[in-house]
Amino acid sequence: MNSLVLLLIGVAMMAGGYFVYARYLSERVFRLDPAYATPAHTLKDGIDYVPTNKFVLWGHHFTSVAGAAPIVGPGIAVIWGWLPAFLWVTLGTVFFAGMHDLGALWASARNRGQSMGTLSGRYIGPRGRNLFLVVIFLLLLMVIAAFAVVIKDLLIGTPSSVIPAWGAIIVALFVGQMVYRWKINLALTTVIGVTALYALILVGDRFPIELADSTLGMAPGTFWIVALFLYAGVASLLPVWVLLQPRDYINGVQLFIGLGILYGAVLIGTPSIVAPAINDNVPEGTPGLLPLLFVTIACGAISGFHGMVSSGTSSKQLDSEPDARFVGYFGAVGEGLLALGAIIAATAGFRTLADWEAVYSAFGNGGVGAFVDGGGAIVESGLGLPASLSSTILATMAVLFAATTMDTAVRLQRFVIQEAGELVQLKIGKGIATALVLVAGLGLTFSQGAGGEGGMRIWPLFGTTNQLLAALTLSIITVILLRKRRNPWPALVPLAFVFVVSFWAAIVQLGDLYEAQDWLLLGIDVVIIVAAVWVAFEAIISMRKAAAEGPEDDDADLFTSSESDRT
Repeated sequence: MNSLVLLLIGVAMMAGGYFVYARYLSERVFRLDPAYATPAHTLKDGIDYVPTNKFVLWGHHFTSVAGAAPIVGPGIAVIWGWLPAFLWVTLGTVFFAGMHDLGALWASARNRGQSMGTLSGRYIGPRGRNLFLVVIFLLLLMVIAAFAVVIKDLLIGTPSSVIPAWGAIIVALFVGQMVYRWKINLALTTVIGVTALYALILVGDRFPIELADSTLGMAPGTFWIVALFLYAGVASLLPVWVLLQPRDYINGVQLFIGLGILYGAVLIGTPSIVAPAINDNVPEGTPGLLPLLFVTIACGAISGFHGMVSSGTSSKQLDSEPDARFVGYFGAVGEGLLALGAIIAATAGFRTLADWEAVYSAFGNGGVGAFVDGGGAIVESGLGLPASLSSTILATMAVLFAATTMDTAVRLQRFVIQEAGELVQLKIGKGIATALVLVAGLGLTFSQGAGGEGGMRIWPLFGTTNQLLAALTLSIITVILLRKRRNPWPALVPLAFVFVVSFWAAIVQLGDLYEAQDWLLLGIDVVIIVAAVWVAFEAIISMRKAAAEGPEDDDADLFTSSESDRT
């Protein structure tokens, strides 16, 4: 199978989804209204609520939701063959992820930029809200701790990515000033920012940085993890326009350039896919394709974390409601394109089937490493770039996306803690809430040793938790659509499918964890299952009630509530 054919089919499917299905959703289902005053205007505070150019907001949204997961998941899932991964990524992006992300953004923007946790209280009920917050908290904790470890491993494994990864922060600070303070044209700002970022990549490739065995009394891995948490804490407290927005925007442009380099190499080199379409010779110990494929690839097909970003930060920056189509749906398409690139890199970036099988000798192998190494080989052969520079470009892409997801997750977790405090009439300030997030994340990350092994401790439950959260988010969207007498099926069909496969996966994992006597993960899995089933039960009751009641007027979206609801 020629990888170029796979690339063209995948891109055509996702383009069709954006130009056809997204238009249908925007005009017929959500009925996006340019006259509607978004929370970015009605609640503008210059910190979290900031009207934002749709291209800049797309960059923030896209890079926040992308992270390393659309690379890691497909890079692991191709062990079952490239065809199942390809079908789930393409069809999932068009009909599941796009609907979910656009719907969550629309629902939040229509309700003062409130989070899915808060919306669950309004549309499902207080019990559903409390359990929803439990699932959200666990998911964000997994993302924060695990991504810190992923970034640490990349910085150590590819030392040439250190300078561009940290230098991107300085570039982003200047971009923020250029756009909001100096009012420089966005196109010119983009050219300057991206040029500076790729100049840093060249410098990093020339001068790789490897830390000494002891830096400030810490091993390299420990130092990088502590530095990442400190950065994420500071970034989450700054106004979004200072660092979060410009960093994510430049990273988003950089990703599309990076994908252009990878896709261009495929176009010129046309490498053959050496991996089987369906692998009948999986290594011993590899779980069955069903239902694990649908939770191994979460980001890149559909992801509950996207709903947290849509309702947690993006909805508060939406300048015009019709922008939601570009920000939400095209953000999902961008992640799907990244996942497609990961599939191609992890299946066509090897010389022979034997080389591929040597990497995929056990379930869990591949991931980011297969993307960087395989993609680097494709770029080297297709475009003639040196192997080290090719690997630096791809490693920097992975680091920057994981970092933007991590700092966004810290900000979102701060919102969750503040919201949980409000439920018990306890007002928690931003600084204290952020400190609690950092303590919890660092505690989990270092719970198994100074190397950060604990960061991956509960990662096996990430995919299942993420997909269950996506199903619960779709249940809120469905209730809202039923209340407004809109067509609920675009949300209801993905909801049913995702809930069934993710619940199935959670039950399978429950048995595996019991046999392994992993009581910590077993306990967490039970909590997640109970919370998800309870919320789903409450959601079904709410759907039946919404279908029986009279239609809700759009003016109901403008309900008033206290300023403390801004989460």
